[in-house]
Amino acid sequence: MRDSTEWTDIRPGRPADVPAVLDLLDGAVRWLSDRGRPGQWGTEPLSANPRLSALVNRIAADGGLHVAVHGERVVGALGFGNPPAYVDRAPEPELYIVLLVTDRDHNGRGIGARLLDHARAVAADEGIGLLRVDCYAGDDRALVRYYEGQGFTATQGFVMAQPADPWPGQVLEQRLPPGSP
Repeated sequence: MRDSTEWTDIRPGRPADVPAVLDLLDGAVRWLSDRGRPGQWGTEPLSANPRLSALVNRIAADGGLHVAVHGERVVGALGFGNPPAYVDRAPEPELYIVLLVTDRDHNGRGIGARLLDHARAVAADEGIGLLRVDCYAGDDRALVRYYEGQGFTATQGFVMAQPADPWPGQVLEQRLPPGSP
């Protein structure tokens, strides 16, 4: 059997990939809901959210979208952009991850880790020593623990007001040594 991190390629995303990325997000919503974890993204398809669709389209148009593909199928997506308004600004140049999602049918195959390795390589290529991301910090903080397991350190916590329940979030950062891939 091949190493699970070998079977995908990562390439720059393009606007034509946006529907596949939105499908991945919808699949993640279903997967979370099926496991009784709707706090992160709710229960409705994210593709129906005009604000999120616009964000994914903007990431693709700005050149910040990168996709993991198996053959021609998009099985993961990584997006870079500006930190959201609720996140404190970094005191130095940074690469901010605004999107990370993988195909739940390929859960456990290292796609997310491979995309994060790609983010580190992009940051190194650009001479950037700080990689940051924010995520859902509710329920049992499983997503925070995932990022910590990937070498990130929790920094700023925050709570976003929502119509129903507040949404707890966590900013995480990873400092990259100079010249690291």
